[in-house]
Amino acid sequence: MDYDVIVIGGGAGGLAAARAVARRGARPLLVQEGPLGGECTFTGCVPSKTLIEAAGRGAPFAEAMATVHRVVESIAATETDEVLAREGVEVVHGWATVRSARQIDVDGRPFEGRRLIIATGSIPAMPPIEGLAEMGYLTNENVFELAHLPPSLAVLGGGPVGCELAQAFSRLGSQVTLIEEQDRLLVREEPEASAVVEDVFVAESIELHLQQRVTRVEKLGPEGRARLHLSDASSVMADRILMAVGRRPATEGLGFDAAGVRTEDGFITTDDTLATTAKGIWAVGDVTGRLALTHAADEMGRIAAGNALSRGRQARFAFSRIPWVTFTTPEVARVGMTEAEAASAGGRVAYLPMAEVDRAVASGQTAGFIKLIAGPRPLLRNAGGGRVLGATVVAPRGGEVIHEVSLAMRTRMFTGRLAQASHAYPTWSVAVQQAAAQFFFEIGGRRARPARP
Repeated sequence: MDYDVIVIGGGAGGLAAARAVARRGARPLLVQEGPLGGECTFTGCVPSKTLIEAAGRGAPFAEAMATVHRVVESIAATETDEVLAREGVEVVHGWATVRSARQIDVDGRPFEGRRLIIATGSIPAMPPIEGLAEMGYLTNENVFELAHLPPSLAVLGGGPVGCELAQAFSRLGSQVTLIEEQDRLLVREEPEASAVVEDVFVAESIELHLQQRVTRVEKLGPEGRARLHLSDASSVMADRILMAVGRRPATEGLGFDAAGVRTEDGFITTDDTLATTAKGIWAVGDVTGRLALTHAADEMGRIAAGNALSRGRQARFAFSRIPWVTFTTPEVARVGMTEAEAASAGGRVAYLPMAEVDRAVASGQTAGFIKLIAGPRPLLRNAGGGRVLGATVVAPRGGEVIHEVSLAMRTRMFTGRLAQASHAYPTWSVAVQQAAAQFFFEIGGRRARPARP
C-alpha cells in the first residue's frame, strides 16, 4: 500500500484527520480539488466572522471587504501544501473517485491506502423557486466577492448563516428583509433565544417575514431589482437575493457506491465511531449530516484518524457535548440539551436574564439570558446539583461563556462545582455561577425549576 490513510477533502475535517495520522507516525495522503482550508477558510467561518466584526465597529463596506480578504489570505497561509508537507502530510490536488475501500483515482491517477477517510463537506442547498436562477442570487460562496454594497438585500433563511449575514449587511447599510418558513428564527434554539434575536432585528430595522416562503422571483428589467412573491400573496422588493436555506452534502460523482458506502439523502451513514457501512472507510464533517460546524469536523477528523489506525477500542464522537454559536449581536450559544429535551430526563432549569447580571447592566447590553439545565445522576440523583445537561447563553460574549458549561459536561462535573468556582467580578461568566447557585438556594428571587416540555 502507498499510504496508511487516504483522506479525501481538505477542509477542517480532512485537515484534522490528515494531521492526526501524521502525528501518529503513519503516512497520510490528503486529496483536495481546490486550495486547502475548504469552505470554512474561504467562504464560511473566517470571512463571515470577519465581516460581522467589521460591520459591528461601523466600518464602511469597502473597508470591511478588504479586511475580509486580508484575513482569509492570512489564515489560508497556515494551511498550504508546503505547511502540510513540513508536518508530514502529502497533498495531491484533483478530483477523487473511489474505486474500492483501498483504491482511489485522482484525475485518473491511481492511489492505494490501507484506510480511507471521507471529508468532502457540503455545498449550499437551492430550493426550486420559479425565476430564481434567471434573477441570479448570492450564497456564502460568492457573497464575499461583492464589490459594492447592495442598497437592499433579501435573505432567504432564518438559520445561523441567514441571521448572521442579515445583521452584518444591515449594519453595513443595506435595507435587509429576512424571510423564513418557520414561525421563528433559529428554530433549533430555545424559543426565548429566538425572541431576543427577533426583537433586536426589529429594533435595527431588519424587516422580518416569518412563516412565509418565496413562491416566485420576478426580475424587473434587464438590470432591475427583484420582486419576491410570498406565500401570503404579498411581495418584497430587493436589489440582491442571498440564499441561506441550508446545506446539502458534496457526495455526487465520487463513486462511493463502488466501495459499499451507504448514503441517505446524500449524507454518508456513519456510526458513533464515524465508520461507514464499508469496512475500512470513515466519514467526518458536514458530509455525515451530523453537525455542520468547523470545530465538530475537526474533532471528528481526529477521532476518525485514531480509529483508522487503531486495532483496539474505537473512540466515539459525542455530538451532544459539542457547543455551537450563532454570531449575531447578542451571540446565541448552546451546548447539550434544550429545556424541552431535558423534560423527559427529569431535568431542572435555572434561568437568569442578562438584565440581572451586573456586567450586562454596566455595559448597557442587557438583551439576553442564560438557561442552565441539570439532571439527576444514577444513584446519586440530584446530589451536588445533579449533572450538567446543557445550557443556552444569549449575550454579547455568549460564545465565550458557553465553554465553561461545555467543559463541565465533558468532565461529568457536578453542577455545584460551577456555583463553587470563584468567578472574577464583573464578568459575563459570573452569570454561570449565579445560575448554578439556583440549584441550591434562592438567589435574586430565583430558584431552579422542573424542565417544561
